[in-house]
Amino acid sequence: MPDFNDIVDIVSGVIAQWTPRVLGSLAFLISGWMIAGRMKRLARKALSASAIDDILVPFLAGMIHVTIIVLVAIAAVGVLGVNTASFVAVLGAAGLAVALAFQDTFSNFAAGVMLLTFRPFDVGNYVDVGGTAGTVQEVGIFTCLLTTSDNIQIRVPNSKIFGQTIVNYSVSDTRRIDLSIGVGYDDDLGTAIRTCLDVLAADPRVLEDPEAIVAVNELGDSAVQLVVRPWVKRTDYGSTRWDLIRALKENLEAAGCTLPYPQRDVHLHQVS
Repeated sequence: MPDFNDIVDIVSGVIAQWTPRVLGSLAFLISGWMIAGRMKRLARKALSASAIDDILVPFLAGMIHVTIIVLVAIAAVGVLGVNTASFVAVLGAAGLAVALAFQDTFSNFAAGVMLLTFRPFDVGNYVDVGGTAGTVQEVGIFTCLLTTSDNIQIRVPNSKIFGQTIVNYSVSDTRRIDLSIGVGYDDDLGTAIRTCLDVLAADPRVLEDPEAIVAVNELGDSAVQLVVRPWVKRTDYGSTRWDLIRALKENLEAAGCTLPYPQRDVHLHQVS
């Protein structure tokens, strides 16, 4: 049985042998991580100044960042004295386990490649993806960054986007506003329709081509439902819609039309 002095000598030898390697490996990792971040920022700046499409900039910069980190990690293992060739071979042999452990990450990466290939939207487009609506700020290698109308940033995994229905509101320069207005059964429909058309004609943001539509759409339980469908520029959609709702109400009431709310008539009959 080795005595205490022998144990101390063994431990001292191990510490003396591995401490420089461990410290060197940690220093290599830290410096490599900082260099990777710096290179990502430089690559992003250079790509933004080039002719490359804006949607590709964050993706390519992220790829450069991840590649440098992987190379630094392999080199740091080499500083420890581990045979990097054997290390890479072990990682290759464990590829299935790694793939299962990071399947969500790989799925997001693959979806990011598909998004860049098929280009369902570009940076600056207002989209609705999987129930999340916002303006696209960037398409990364794993997530997309959206900014909502109330200035909240949301990161959505790429796999959640590519695997869902994508609604792009910025593809066309024009949009149609769909409004439903109910008027009373005793009101004159001709007056109601002319009033709606006059309101649309008075708003300069409403386009003449395509022509706006005002028509009877449904005989509802409590009102005759009119559809009002003007076309506007995409950038005027929200403000025009709000203004038209108010103008239609005020002008219809001024024209003598009623805007009934859901109601139910109860008739009582006396039984002898």
